[in-house]
Amino acid sequence: MGTGGLDKHQLAGLDHRERGFSRPVEFEQAGENFFAILRYETIRISTEPHPGQDAALVALIQILHQQGYRQLRTQVSFRNGIYLGSQELWVEYPDPAPPPKPERLLSKIAGWFRPHNKSTNLS
Repeated sequence: MGTGGLDKHQLAGLDHRERGFSRPVEFEQAGENFFAILRYETIRISTEPHPGQDAALVALIQILHQQGYRQLRTQVSFRNGIYLGSQELWVEYPDPAPPPKPERLLSKIAGWFRPHNKSTNLS
């Protein structure tokens, strides 16, 4: 499969170990669908097929977020096979909200003994 007319994005962020990285994201086309592909160190992540390159890219970002990648952003470097360099703006993808931490037993017990804000009427 040639990538002549397909886009290519630069993806940057922090990996699951909190190390900075920057790698190209490539697309492959199968019929009318597209796959986004990231190669990073020893891993290769590919999305399920999507009807467009942008949808495949968003799916890739979601996969990376689920694996602990953070502060992700992309920049188009090739559009329809034409090199753009760094002309395009970076697109940032907000990190998902962290899951709530369970309240620890000692914190819960200490909360029982903390004074609560009570309004007192001095009149």
